[in-house]
Amino acid sequence: MPFDPERVTTVTFDSYSTVVDVEAAGDALTDFVTDPEPVSNLWRAHSLMYTMVANHVDAYQPFYEMNRDALTHALDAHGVDYTEAERDDVLSVYMELDVFPDIRDGMERLTEAGYDCYIVSNGDPRMLDALVDHADIADVVTDTVSADEIATFKPAADLYRHAAGRVGTPIEEIAHVTAGWFDVQGAEHAGMQGVWLDRKGDPWVSFGDDPSLTATNLHEFADELGA
Repeated sequence: MPFDPERVTTVTFDSYSTVVDVEAAGDALTDFVTDPEPVSNLWRAHSLMYTMVANHVDAYQPFYEMNRDALTHALDAHGVDYTEAERDDVLSVYMELDVFPDIRDGMERLTEAGYDCYIVSNGDPRMLDALVDHADIADVVTDTVSADEIATFKPAADLYRHAAGRVGTPIEEIAHVTAGWFDVQGAEHAGMQGVWLDRKGDPWVSFGDDPSLTATNLHEFADELGA
């Protein structure tokens, strides 16, 4: 369904890969991994897979712990020699990931135009507090909604519906902005308009419905809203 800006009163954002750059986490591996890219890629892939499997086998644990277990697997799979302290130092980079340059100004445009902005994330509350503080967006983000509140990860519809209830907005009036294709589809399935933030110029996945809107950065999205 084409994007309908007239329906939108509230904007929700994913966190990782949308507000902050998770690929920067790979930099933390460079001190003791010769080739950090494949380790980082496996870490990220397993982190997401664990959350999706957890939804179906009642194995919820906070996202930080999911990330820890995924990093452990990635290091072990690549035969990396490490201590738990070294692993935990790498993991802690999630508390201070690089912020994408369009986020601060883009959110300011939206809030000045009258849209309430929220973050809806798999991240647990401690991670989201650190993200908002590090990104310096506390004054433009009304609140954060964590998967931890209902022990259910994306792309389960329950999380998006919980978010709509928490922010007090009819779900059909919410545009959810995310760099994750599965997050777009989860949001749309739940009743939101899904906005794919295609920062890399990648093709859309050949599975499921198209996003309501594709934008390469937050300012393009703000333009579509007339903000």
